[in-house]
Amino acid sequence: MYKREFDQLLASGTLPKSLMLYGDNDYYLDAYAETFIDKTGAREGMLRLYYDEYDYQAAKNHLGQSSLFGDMNLLMVRSDKKIPKKELTHLIGLAAKNDNNFFLYLYTGSDFKTLTPAFSKKMAAEHVRFFPANLKEGAGILQEKARRLGLQIDRYALEHLLMALNLNLALAANELEKLAVLQGPVGTKEIDEHVFSLAPMAMDDFLLSLFSRRPIPEVVTKMHQLGEDEYAVLRAIEYFTTQLFLFHAYIKLHGAPDSAAILGYRLPRQLEQQRAQLAIRIPLPLFEKILDTLAEGELAMKAPAASGQKETLLLAILIKIKSYLG
Repeated sequence: MYKREFDQLLASGTLPKSLMLYGDNDYYLDAYAETFIDKTGAREGMLRLYYDEYDYQAAKNHLGQSSLFGDMNLLMVRSDKKIPKKELTHLIGLAAKNDNNFFLYLYTGSDFKTLTPAFSKKMAAEHVRFFPANLKEGAGILQEKARRLGLQIDRYALEHLLMALNLNLALAANELEKLAVLQGPVGTKEIDEHVFSLAPMAMDDFLLSLFSRRPIPEVVTKMHQLGEDEYAVLRAIEYFTTQLFLFHAYIKLHGAPDSAAILGYRLPRQLEQQRAQLAIRIPLPLFEKILDTLAEGELAMKAPAASGQKETLLLAILIKIKSYLG
């Protein structure tokens, strides 16, 4: 089933007992999960199991319990790993047998074809696949979100935001919330000033060369190839450092990276592994030193006496960071 068909199903008042959401659109995954939860009326009786938290016994016990007061029970599992077929079939069966039980499975992996047959109509189950939003559709969704936030932003600026973020709707929606803090209307100028673009590959090359401990002449050469002003470069380094810190902390807690849980959107597998490898090589105390250096450098660059010396100050920041990383 696709999004349009599922919208029609929800509009008809029909609610499946078990639902699997999957595909390449984290924004829709989260939005439709919330819609389903609200419609079940089972938020108070919900057990959430994220990624490595999944435990079959706990999941089975939650859906297997009955309430004397007719309370609703909802099991929500979000994972990029497949639930074993026998376990999945049993959980769907438990939800189907009890009018007060629901099962929601958000699958963020790629091997979904072996999972969908279990979500059959005869088990009162459905599966919905989402695809990336196009520019027109994405801008429309962001326009509605901006209206709810009370943010003054036109359609052109919303499309500019989406293009800067490679049409990543989940990330663009998060950035809208940050932009809503600004006073007054938001246009392309404010977006360029406050949103770090994911589009330019040259910036990625520069950041990777810096944090991969490449020689400083190579790092500086890549910086000069960017064609960006000093503040844009500084913001990019701050953004990237914060990303690496989040990866480092998450891996320490959970043992493996998961960009969707860390950033709120999923990176391509190769980039996710690349971020993880860089992050884990940096000792935790160094993150504080790097971020302090960036903050001090930004203050120095904004000082009145720094006029005409911004590039020199930025080079000093790069050299200091390079000395930390080795």
